[in-house]
Amino acid sequence: MLMPKRVKYRRVHRGRMKGKATRGNFVAYGEFGLQATEPSWITSNQIEAARIAMTRYTKRGGQVWIKIFPDKPVTAKPAETRMGSGKGSP
Repeated sequence: MLMPKRVKYRRVHRGRMKGKATRGNFVAYGEFGLQATEPSWITSNQIEAARIAMTRYTKRGGQVWIKIFPDKPVTAKPAETRMGSGKGSP
C-alpha cells in the first residue's frame, strides 16, 4: 500500500477541492488512462484495489502506471458512531 515515508503531522485539515486540474490531467505513459467523473478524495486502499483489479484483468500482459500518490491522510469515523471519545485506544 502506498504511504509517505515520514510526515510531520499525523492528520491534516480537510481543505477543499475547487476548480479543474491544470496539471497531471493527460496520459503520460501508455495508451489508455482512467479519469474520475466527479471530484472526491481517494485513499491508498482504493488505489491498491484498482491496481490489483487492472493487473488481474490484463493477466499481467500489460503494464500499469500509478500517477497519483496518497500524501493526504483521509480519515473518517465509522457509520453510526458518536462524536468525540478522543483519539486514544478504543
